Amino acid sequence: MYQDDQKILSIEDLKKLYPKKFVSPNNMFKKIRHGNRIFVGTGCGEPQYLVRSMINYIKTYPKAIYDAEILHVWNLGVSPYTEEKFSVNFRHNSFFISANNRDAINRGVIDYTPIFISEIPDLMRRRLVPIDVALIQTSIPNSQGYVSLGISVDIVKSAIEAANIVIAQINSYMPWVHGDGFIHLDKVDYIVPCDEPLLEYITKPDAAVSQRIGEYVSRLIEDGDTIQVGYGLMPDSVLANLTNKKHLGVHTELLTDGIVELMKKKVIDNSRKKINTGKTIASFCMGKKETYEYINNNPEIEFKRIDYTNDPLIIAQHDNMVAINSALEIDLIGQTTAESLGKKLYSGIGGQTDFTRGANLARFGKSILTVKSTAMNDTVSRIVPFMQEGARISLHAGDIHYVVTEYGIAHLYGKNYRERAMELIAIAHPKFRPWLIEEAKKLNLIYHDQKFIPGEKGLYPEQLEMYRTTKTGLDIFLRPVKITDESRLKEFFYALSSNSIYLRFNSIRPDMPHTRIQDFEVINYTEEMVILAIIKEGETEKIIGMGQYLILKDSYNAEVSFVVTDEYQNIGVGRQLLAYLTYLARRQGILYFTADILKENIQMYILFDNTFSNIEKNVRMDIIELKMNLAPEFVKKAQT
Repeated sequence: MYQDDQKILSIEDLKKLYPKKFVSPNNMFKKIRHGNRIFVGTGCGEPQYLVRSMINYIKTYPKAIYDAEILHVWNLGVSPYTEEKFSVNFRHNSFFISANNRDAINRGVIDYTPIFISEIPDLMRRRLVPIDVALIQTSIPNSQGYVSLGISVDIVKSAIEAANIVIAQINSYMPWVHGDGFIHLDKVDYIVPCDEPLLEYITKPDAAVSQRIGEYVSRLIEDGDTIQVGYGLMPDSVLANLTNKKHLGVHTELLTDGIVELMKKKVIDNSRKKINTGKTIASFCMGKKETYEYINNNPEIEFKRIDYTNDPLIIAQHDNMVAINSALEIDLIGQTTAESLGKKLYSGIGGQTDFTRGANLARFGKSILTVKSTAMNDTVSRIVPFMQEGARISLHAGDIHYVVTEYGIAHLYGKNYRERAMELIAIAHPKFRPWLIEEAKKLNLIYHDQKFIPGEKGLYPEQLEMYRTTKTGLDIFLRPVKITDESRLKEFFYALSSNSIYLRFNSIRPDMPHTRIQDFEVINYTEEMVILAIIKEGETEKIIGMGQYLILKDSYNAEVSFVVTDEYQNIGVGRQLLAYLTYLARRQGILYFTADILKENIQMYILFDNTFSNIEKNVRMDIIELKMNLAPEFVKKAQT
């Protein structure tokens, strides 16, 4: 029994105080008229006993109610009113689509009302959707006669305020939760005591794919961020990867098992939130019994009405707000659906749009969309050239900042169609990338001469990413070049001085068009390597150096070269690039580096000389030809 530190009223006390509120189920349900709208509590808070009792009443008196409309947001429990034999009695109208009513909605047996969940209370207040009867579930009352709506405040509070008749199932299993969910029994017309375990919602993540996506998302979450997560397999995997973060906050519609686990580990302490500091804010909970026990009378958790939690203007008041949601499909310009697979409805609008737009409006806020790259055992790509006919657009191209699959992170914010398409193709399943490249060309989204290397040879070797610190203390990120680096490479090349260009390319040609950049950007990783030295500037990557080697055909030699922007020369960036290239080349079985450098390129020669002790040198006119032995005993300072 909950409320363990409060004085409570027993059922006997209640019957003395409110004798007229205790009547038989048959007498209660007689109050329902033909055509009434009946609201049923949300999700795991659904009053199961009341629903069963109402159906039993109809079985006994089949002509007592005709054409009543059942209003619901989230159905996880009993829903016999959707059965064909009750079709003359009830018509179900849902504000969301879940597994329990998905098939019925697609068959046209029940109705679906598409609406932002934050706006449903306003529909009720304005009586655009009037409520005649509300079936709710509450905690046991305290000594003042107040009960808690427990795990489901969401739109339930608004339905109570709008309803002509309120019938409450009082259940000792319902936790007492702080926030907006308190109502006095004076507002309840009928009381039905019935203790029964609450519905539980337990997910079983796809360990391999979901875990990988969770790892990528965790890279985008910073200490002190305030997060929102949706429901299902993916968000739980995301939360499981945040255990190394500090001082996270929560402002969300749904409180899950994963959030509670992070609270227990003190990862979530809400200490840096700008509003509701120190409080985890949610509107309803779907989870396991242990989660319900944790939130009972916990002053660190408050459940607010859905028109507060999901108000984009409230969400936007949180600095560093991060909205994390999932989608079923996304096209190459960034349109997504979380609601349908083509014409087939799968889910509802819910709160995804509210939180995405609220986070985008927040100071330093961002939105993250997680998508499994494939469906149906890798036979269907979830990243598609364009949305299927009939698909409901949940988020528009301008809504999304980041998209994450098990193959990486695509940063779409501020990107044009061409850049977006390349970013999304790069995180699609490898078997579908050649198809997406060709379709993107047909749609004029990318260059018609865009190069692409299919298969393992062109697959980005993420395992080669690493961080290093130069001799002067500069932290740099070393990684292989990606097919999405064209804009960054262009900025890098145009940041080089004329002298640096001349010394690196033996040319004074100042331009670096798409056709030339592709030679550096789209590579066969088994035959050459291009490593970029990167520093972070906010959410962007800035290339400050580039090193590369090309394996010479039919030999164990590779031609090596590198260049560093003038601003970052002579501080150790080139040394780190050369050391890492040497390490990678040796792993590929390369025995020697060769390099042709201009005589006046003294700095390059000194770097090679300081790195390798076995160098063959040949001077030809104004060129110095070098051949360097990569054997460990001939490398002076292997820093990698």
